[in-house]
Amino acid sequence: MSVRVRRVYDPPEPDDGVRVLVDRLWPRGVSKDAARVDEWPKGMTPSTELRRWYHAGEGSYEEFARRYEAELATPEAAELLSHVRDLAGAGPVTLLTAAKEPDRSHAAVLVRLLG
Repeated sequence: MSVRVRRVYDPPEPDDGVRVLVDRLWPRGVSKDAARVDEWPKGMTPSTELRRWYHAGEGSYEEFARRYEAELATPEAAELLSHVRDLAGAGPVTLLTAAKEPDRSHAAVLVRLLG
């Protein structure tokens, strides 16, 4: 199973496979054509409340990851996560995010859960 994370601002690469945007909001300054997003499962992204809490600097990354994993346990999010896991079982999947530090973002949590 091959799942990797890239910034949505980076140009698509031939080995990206299925490109999945994992941000709730469309990234600023990127056209839909340039992003080449194949899937956008908004129900699998962190809630607005959790995203705002984390970006306000009110908690640690570890606490954010714990709260996000709890959100991913809801039926809708779990179904979407399972779908992306199935995609990854069939070929490469690239999770796209606008996060400046993808390794300390929700995308890293997703990679860990998908792996």
